[in-house]
Amino acid sequence: MTRSPATAAVRVRRAELSDLDDLVALEEATFDSDKISRAQFRRHLDSDTARVLVASANHRRFLGTAMVFFRKGSRAARLYSIASLPEARGKGVGTALIEAAEMAAQQRHCDALRLEVRTDNDSAIRLYERLGYRRVHPIKKAFYEDGSDAFVYEKTLT
Repeated sequence: MTRSPATAAVRVRRAELSDLDDLVALEEATFDSDKISRAQFRRHLDSDTARVLVASANHRRFLGTAMVFFRKGSRAARLYSIASLPEARGKGVGTALIEAAEMAAQQRHCDALRLEVRTDNDSAIRLYERLGYRRVHPIKKAFYEDGSDAFVYEKTLT
């Protein structure tokens, strides 16, 4: 994968069963609702329709994660979830995870990556827009468990 200088030190790999405790702990620490359960993570680690990614850097084995879903017959992949440790934010972890998700989608012959983001998550929205994602439309029907709305973003992959 070609990386920008900001993400050069961050390495992304496919998650393994040995990452399960870290994945669950980060999910619990990051999200108040809409959490991925241990059983869901375990199922997605070996799934043909999902890719769970883990970011590391500078001897830190686990700094963040992203989950990408692939639907049979669809040319668009879905970035279902992305999270990083608080101390890793602003250090290229999110960018590296998104770039790896894009690469995984391209390897599956997808030509677009879509995602949903809370309308009040300004830092994530800035990151997605900086990386070339465009807002497609809002979802104003209490998309998240806590009643929050979302925006749908999409990027065409080349």
